[in-house]
Formats: sequence, C-alpha cells, structure tokens
Amino acid sequence: MSANPDVSVVIPTLNRPELAARAVRSALAQTHDDLEVVVVVDGPDPGTREHLRTIGDERVRVLELPERGKAPNARNQGARAARGKWTALLDDDDEWLPAKIETQLALAATATRAAPVVATRMISRTPRADTIMPRRLPAPGEPLSEYFTVRKGLFYGDGFIQTSTIMAPTELLRRVPFTVGLRRQQELDWALRVVREPDVELLYADDALVLWHQDEDRDRISLQNPWEEQLEWLRANRALFTERAYAAYTMSVLSSMAAPTRSGRVFRELLAEARTHGRPGTIDYVTFLQIWSLPPNVRHRLRDAILGR
Repeated sequence: MSANPDVSVVIPTLNRPELAARAVRSALAQTHDDLEVVVVVDGPDPGTREHLRTIGDERVRVLELPERGKAPNARNQGARAARGKWTALLDDDDEWLPAKIETQLALAATATRAAPVVATRMISRTPRADTIMPRRLPAPGEPLSEYFTVRKGLFYGDGFIQTSTIMAPTELLRRVPFTVGLRRQQELDWALRVVREPDVELLYADDALVLWHQDEDRDRISLQNPWEEQLEWLRANRALFTERAYAAYTMSVLSSMAAPTRSGRVFRELLAEARTHGRPGTIDYVTFLQIWSLPPNVRHRLRDAILGR
C-alpha cells in the first residue's frame, strides 16, 4: 500500500460486520486501486474488528473509537486520519460500482476551482424498485439550496446528494466538518455549508455509481423522524436557503418527518413557517397536502411504482 494513496475511503460503522465488509469489498474492487480504506468503528465493537481482519487486504485500516459519537463524528475522525489527497465517503450499508473513484478523479481534473466536491448519481434500491437519483443535475446558475430541495414533481429525488456519493479534498473535509449531533439531512447540511467556501465547486458525474440499499426492515437513520430537531436546525440555518428553497424544504422533507404525528397543530405550524419565511410554489402546496393526507407506506408504493423500473 502506498504511504500516500490518492484516495482515502472513510466508512463509519458499528455492530454491522457483514454490511461493513460488503462496503469495504466494494471499495477495494475499484478500478482505481491507489487507495486506502479507513473503517471507523463508532465505539467498542470487537466483532466488526475481527470480521474485517478476515478480508486480508493491507489497504484496510480500522480506527476504533473509544465511545460512540454517531456517524458525523466518525466521518470527521476518519477524515482526520486519512492519508490521501482525496477522501471519499461510504456508508456501511451502501456499495460502490467499480468505476466510481476513477470517474470522480477524472471529473475532478476538469474543475475550475481548487477544492471541487465531486458527487455521482446513485441507484436507490427498495424491495419494490430501483430508482436513479438525482433525476436531474443542477442547471447553470441554479442556487444549490433550490436544486437540493425544490421538486419538479411530487416525489423527492429531482435534486439530491447522498453521503456515499461524495468525494472531496481531505483538507476541505477537515476545514468544513460534518455537524456532530445532527441525526437527519447530514449531507445536505454539509453540502450547503461547504459550497459557501470561495474555492469550492460542486461537480456531478452523470453515471449512477453508488448502490443505496433502502431495506425497509432494517434500522436506518433515514427512517428516524426527529421533525422538531430538524425544524430547529432549519431555523438556525435559514441563511443557507433561498426563500423558495426554505419553503420547499419545510413543506416536503420536514413535513415527511412530521406527518406521522397526524397533528393539526403541527400541520398549521409548518404551513405558517413556510409561508412566513419562505416563498412556496404550487408544487409545494400539492406536495404538502399529499404528504399529510396519504400514509407513508402508500406514498412509498406510489413513488416506486411511478419512478422505479
């Protein structure tokens, strides 16, 4: 293994040895092989450590944290330990297709700014369907907060960024770390903050090079619904959003978390938040009403039927 690999792959994990090993193998199978894989075990977990040892590849390093700090902290610790010029993030329940890193490095070489963030499209796999996300890439001059949040149709995924698609300069990930303690929308929070840096541009590979497993019988962060925490985060970070994006996020992402409460008070609070501090469009009102009127499982089946294969 090179003492200074081109790319460091950072994989946070805890108590999921089989999934972590699958993610590690997908990183080791990259067509660009001058890389290291830093598995950050988020707290004492001898089972995962022993399972990873059986992979038998010197490019794998295991960093076991003394106590649990959750995924954002584990990613930050991994970036600090990285030896590569670039760091690519990979969640332990996702996989990469073999050409991901090679494609991203080639795209990074075309950047016009010193610290490009390079993302890719991905395959979102549920038990019912595969969907390519994002369905579109940013338009020239489009505010990125609007690209990430404003829907063109009734379902999310028009504009999108997900942790396992991100590769960035290691120095940039150290300079702009992930927000520790944030349970949802960690990559959105990071992306909106990092693109404000003057030397950063966001580039997307057109190919879908990540497999995002959305197994619905497994505990995942994206199944948690801390809507009050997210509303607090949104209000504290209003400057990251245009008015159009603020309304769209409130009436789609935040409402999806809050709708299971079936609370008329919460419905009215979020509608007032969007209208007072944002600028909703027609599609936002339609999205808001369908989120609050349809049970989540019905929305998910409808989304997959329309957008899937």
